[in-house]
Amino acid sequence: MMNNLTETDIDKKSLEKAVALFESGKINTFEVGSAKGLCDIHFALFDGLYEFAGSVRQVDISKGYTRFCSWLYLDKALESIEKMPQSNFDEIVEKYVEMNMAHPFREGNGRTTRLWLDLIFKKELGKVISWSMVDKREYLMAMERSPLKDLEIKDVLRRALTDDCDNRLVIFKGLAHSYIIEGLDHKYAYDYIESYLS
Repeated sequence: MMNNLTETDIDKKSLEKAVALFESGKINTFEVGSAKGLCDIHFALFDGLYEFAGSVRQVDISKGYTRFCSWLYLDKALESIEKMPQSNFDEIVEKYVEMNMAHPFREGNGRTTRLWLDLIFKKELGKVISWSMVDKREYLMAMERSPLKDLEIKDVLRRALTDDCDNRLVIFKGLAHSYIIEGLDHKYAYDYIESYLS
C-alpha cells in the first residue's frame, strides 16, 4: 500500500482507473489470455496504489481455507495456464479457474482476473460477462468450490454472458459490481458509475 491509503481509498481510485481503461481504449491493447496481459491489467488498475502493481508476488498467500499456488512455483504455473486452450466457453472458464488458484498478485487478483476473463470471452466468443447480473454470494461460493468442481461457476457465468460487448452501461455497471464483489460499498460504486455516465 502506498501513501497510507486505506483499502477503500485504493478501491475507489482503482475503479476510476478501470473506467479510464475502457474510455481510453487502452483495455484493447493488452495481450489476451497471457500472463503478461494479466500483469499489464494489474499495473493499469493499481499503479500508484500498490508498490507491487503489475508484479507477480514473491510471498505465499491464502484466503480462508484456500491456500494459493506457492510463489516458488508461480512462474511455472503461469506458463502452464497461459498455454491452456481458450477456444470455447468451458475452456475459457477452466483457464480462469486455474488463474484464480494461481492468484499471482498479493492483492487485486479478483478485479484483475475478471477483466482478463472478459477480454478472452470478447476475443474468442464475441461475448462478455454482464457482472451486474452475477449474484455476489453465489459467485464467491462457486469460485471457492471451483478447483474441485467447476460446473457451478460455469453455470453462474453462463447465465450472465452477453454479446452486448460494447454497451457502456453494461461495461461500467459491470465494473462497479466487480468492485462490490471485492467489498467496495454498493452505493458508492453505483453512484460513481451513474454520475460518470450522466
